[in-house]
Amino acid sequence: MLSSLGRNIRSFLWALAIAIAVWIAAVTAADPDVVRTFPTPIKIEVVGQDPGLVINNNIPQEVQITLRAPQSVWTQLTAQPEGVRAILDLSGLNAGEHKLNLQIQIDVRPVRIVMVSPASISLTLEPLITRNLELQSSLTGQPFIGYLAGDLTIDPKQVVLAGPQSIVSRVTTVRVSLDLTGLRENIDQSVPIEVLDANNTPVTGMTVNPASAHVTLPVSREGGFRDMAVKVIVRGQVASGYRLDSISVYPPVVTVYSSDPDLTNALPGVVETQPLDLQNASDNLNLRVSLNMPSGISVVGSQTVLIQAGISPIQSSLTLSGEKVEVIGLSDAMTAQISPAKVDVILSGPLPVLNTLTRQDIHVTVNAKDLTVGTYQLTPTVQTLASNITVESLLPGTVEVVLRPAPLPTIRP
Repeated sequence: MLSSLGRNIRSFLWALAIAIAVWIAAVTAADPDVVRTFPTPIKIEVVGQDPGLVINNNIPQEVQITLRAPQSVWTQLTAQPEGVRAILDLSGLNAGEHKLNLQIQIDVRPVRIVMVSPASISLTLEPLITRNLELQSSLTGQPFIGYLAGDLTIDPKQVVLAGPQSIVSRVTTVRVSLDLTGLRENIDQSVPIEVLDANNTPVTGMTVNPASAHVTLPVSREGGFRDMAVKVIVRGQVASGYRLDSISVYPPVVTVYSSDPDLTNALPGVVETQPLDLQNASDNLNLRVSLNMPSGISVVGSQTVLIQAGISPIQSSLTLSGEKVEVIGLSDAMTAQISPAKVDVILSGPLPVLNTLTRQDIHVTVNAKDLTVGTYQLTPTVQTLASNITVESLLPGTVEVVLRPAPLPTIRP
């Protein structure tokens, strides 16, 4: 009886195993496993870091994960990507170099992790330190002639650096830099703070508080010096048919000096140039002229200014009435009758060119090449021998051309 019971138990176990295998096969066939890389990189979460330590090297911010899971599970994973996490646990770690494996957490099951790239991360932990350094200044260049720079004021006086010990300890100087070259006005602005090592090389990888400083620098004018606007004096008229488009002077402001400050203070607000002669000018001018300075006063720097005058022809229009239309490309075996035989041509261009235009400079034609006997509506073409002339329109815009066979020659005895 015992042997019979043993045989029954074995038969039952075999039947159960076969049933489980059949069920697994059926489920696998209906929902097959798929191996693929997760469609989006997973952001690495850093946890457990000692607040007194900082990571002093660049570590990956994301990780690629390859998973094996049934198709139905993949559908859930892609619909809820936040269910997959990559954790870098720094709990209990001291300063020094470490190599840690990433911990992958997946909320949906069943899933098997096939590959993680990168699977481990090497990092260096350093003590987080702070330093207070006196903020310095670096001034280069000189104000414009006749101007003096006062005392520089910087706010704040100190800067706080915070970061890894190996980086913060390299810093020897924190400063603001100003270029005073050609300065004529007071400085009142915010300037970025530079963080430098012993070789004056910028140091990064730390927090600088504040990142900029407010600087003020008064600039005053020395006695006897004065800035004056330049006024261009013009004489004469441009050529007939032309116009003066623009006139400019460089520099627009000059500095004058006198050993007697009262002389410069008594000057009007402008200093005049020697007259610029525009008489009959028909092209742009680019000239240097001297300034008309009173006795006892001189110009600092160059004694002349550059004047640029833009001169261009006046644009106008002209209508030529009754221009004869000629036929070109006509076969010797045909004759042509044009209606109307003359058209009006409206032209535009520089007025000096239009004033010299003659009818011999304009040709109006229609092309009868390859045309057979018949009646055609053709658009005339206008050719001009003068430059910079534009044909605005024709009146009328088309003409009727009737092509007929040429009459036979008369034979006389």
